[in-house]
Amino acid sequence: MKSVKKLIGALLLLVCTVTLTNAQDRPALDVPYVPTRQAVVDAMLKMADVKAGDVLYDLGCGDGRIVVTAAKDYGATGKGYDIDPQRIAEANANAKSAGVSDKVEFLNANLFDTDLSGASVITLYLLPDVNMKLRPKILALKPGTRIVSHAFTMGDWKPEKTQTVDGSTIYFWTVPEGGVIN
Repeated sequence: MKSVKKLIGALLLLVCTVTLTNAQDRPALDVPYVPTRQAVVDAMLKMADVKAGDVLYDLGCGDGRIVVTAAKDYGATGKGYDIDPQRIAEANANAKSAGVSDKVEFLNANLFDTDLSGASVITLYLLPDVNMKLRPKILALKPGTRIVSHAFTMGDWKPEKTQTVDGSTIYFWTVPEGGVIN
């Protein structure tokens, strides 16, 4: 009985050590990873009128489902950005599985240090404070760039469209001329 207790104790210690080591190796996240349901992904892409020729950037891309769907179903190209290397690995695996690795790229990067100027569409599912930190960068993009957010607004920047899908609200804006909102 003593040897069984010692073995259980050793296993618990090992599990705790591995868990703590993995937690220390993971980056500090501004937003927890919560996957966007496919019905919401589809509605976001439809709301943004994504089409072939568009370049979609997904900020906080998680497993890459928005970028992969945009490439596979709409013919767009895209980039996904996430600070978590585990999510980037999942996104690349999902792109390969969907046969769109040649149309998409997933980068382990901090959103605040990322050049967004190549996007014609930006999608995001971030918290309100992160949206607000990104808003000046988004408003500096070329006029006409389309922005779609799952669940969270951009403060006093009034969305042009709002839709509820599968219990989630999505918001749409277009970057105005001169980056000035009314």
